[in-house]
Amino acid sequence: MQAGTYHFSCRFKSMAVLPVFKGSTLRGGLGHALRRIACALRRQDCAGCLLCPSCAYAFLFEVKQNSKHDIATESRPVTAQRPHPYILIPPDDEKRAYQAGDLFSFGLILLGPAIQYLPHLVFAVQEMGKSGLGKGNKNGDGCFQLEAVHQSGSTVFDGQTLNSSLPPIELTLCPLPVTKTTKITLTCQTPLRLKRDNQLQNGLPFHLLIRAALRRISSLESTYGAGEPDIDYKGLVARAAAVGITSSSCRWTDIERYSNRQHTAMLMGGITGTITYEAEDLSEFVPLLHYCEVVHLGKQTSFGLGRIRIETEAV
Repeated sequence: MQAGTYHFSCRFKSMAVLPVFKGSTLRGGLGHALRRIACALRRQDCAGCLLCPSCAYAFLFEVKQNSKHDIATESRPVTAQRPHPYILIPPDDEKRAYQAGDLFSFGLILLGPAIQYLPHLVFAVQEMGKSGLGKGNKNGDGCFQLEAVHQSGSTVFDGQTLNSSLPPIELTLCPLPVTKTTKITLTCQTPLRLKRDNQLQNGLPFHLLIRAALRRISSLESTYGAGEPDIDYKGLVARAAAVGITSSSCRWTDIERYSNRQHTAMLMGGITGTITYEAEDLSEFVPLLHYCEVVHLGKQTSFGLGRIRIETEAV
């Protein structure tokens, strides 16, 4: 599956007040801006729209498909929700108050066919800057200018001109480590939301982590990549169940977000912290987790949740 990572550098033109976790605010602002520029028919609902198969907004944001066609693959009827083809990377800092002239940046990972919509997203970010972000945006607060977009250190947008972007990376399961991996330390950098039996989990046994990784990889590759990967799903889950936890600082962290659709504040919590797993040989799990370092894990990855980092020890 192809993946392109882009970093957007912005500068505020007026004061802004943003939440501590900015993923929800960014996603909401980006979605509204993209819909304004992409929707030709100004429909309130994408369902049934004849232009849906070629619409940037519908492909990126409206992942609930009807039974007529799949705009991602243009093939079989759809019976389930496809994964969002992008991942937001909000700023790591917890800064809330910005003044005019302050810099502000965030990242965006586009997957598979979503890469072709980079020009739409650059324009949408520009329009989002005109509308403003955060509290008081209706009064002119939170307005910003998009100064540049970078990809792997190269400038693909200089504030005026969108240049040809670099070829995307080919995201694949990396080969098994040469040496035997005996310890994996996982850090949940943003809240990780995992469900089992339709219940959010506040613990992270290794088999639950591997189930989530397999589900994420299978879903993305089947929808935007080369198809269902050839993986021993049952065997991996069974062997993961025998892996123990040697240390953990994991905790449940709640994030408050405002839902424009439901017109109310909502809590969006998940697991944060660091956890270490140890066994005689964990090598077969390392490629799965490295893959998910790029695409994140669990629910609400389009907000920037589920960002993980792993460290391994080998013998």
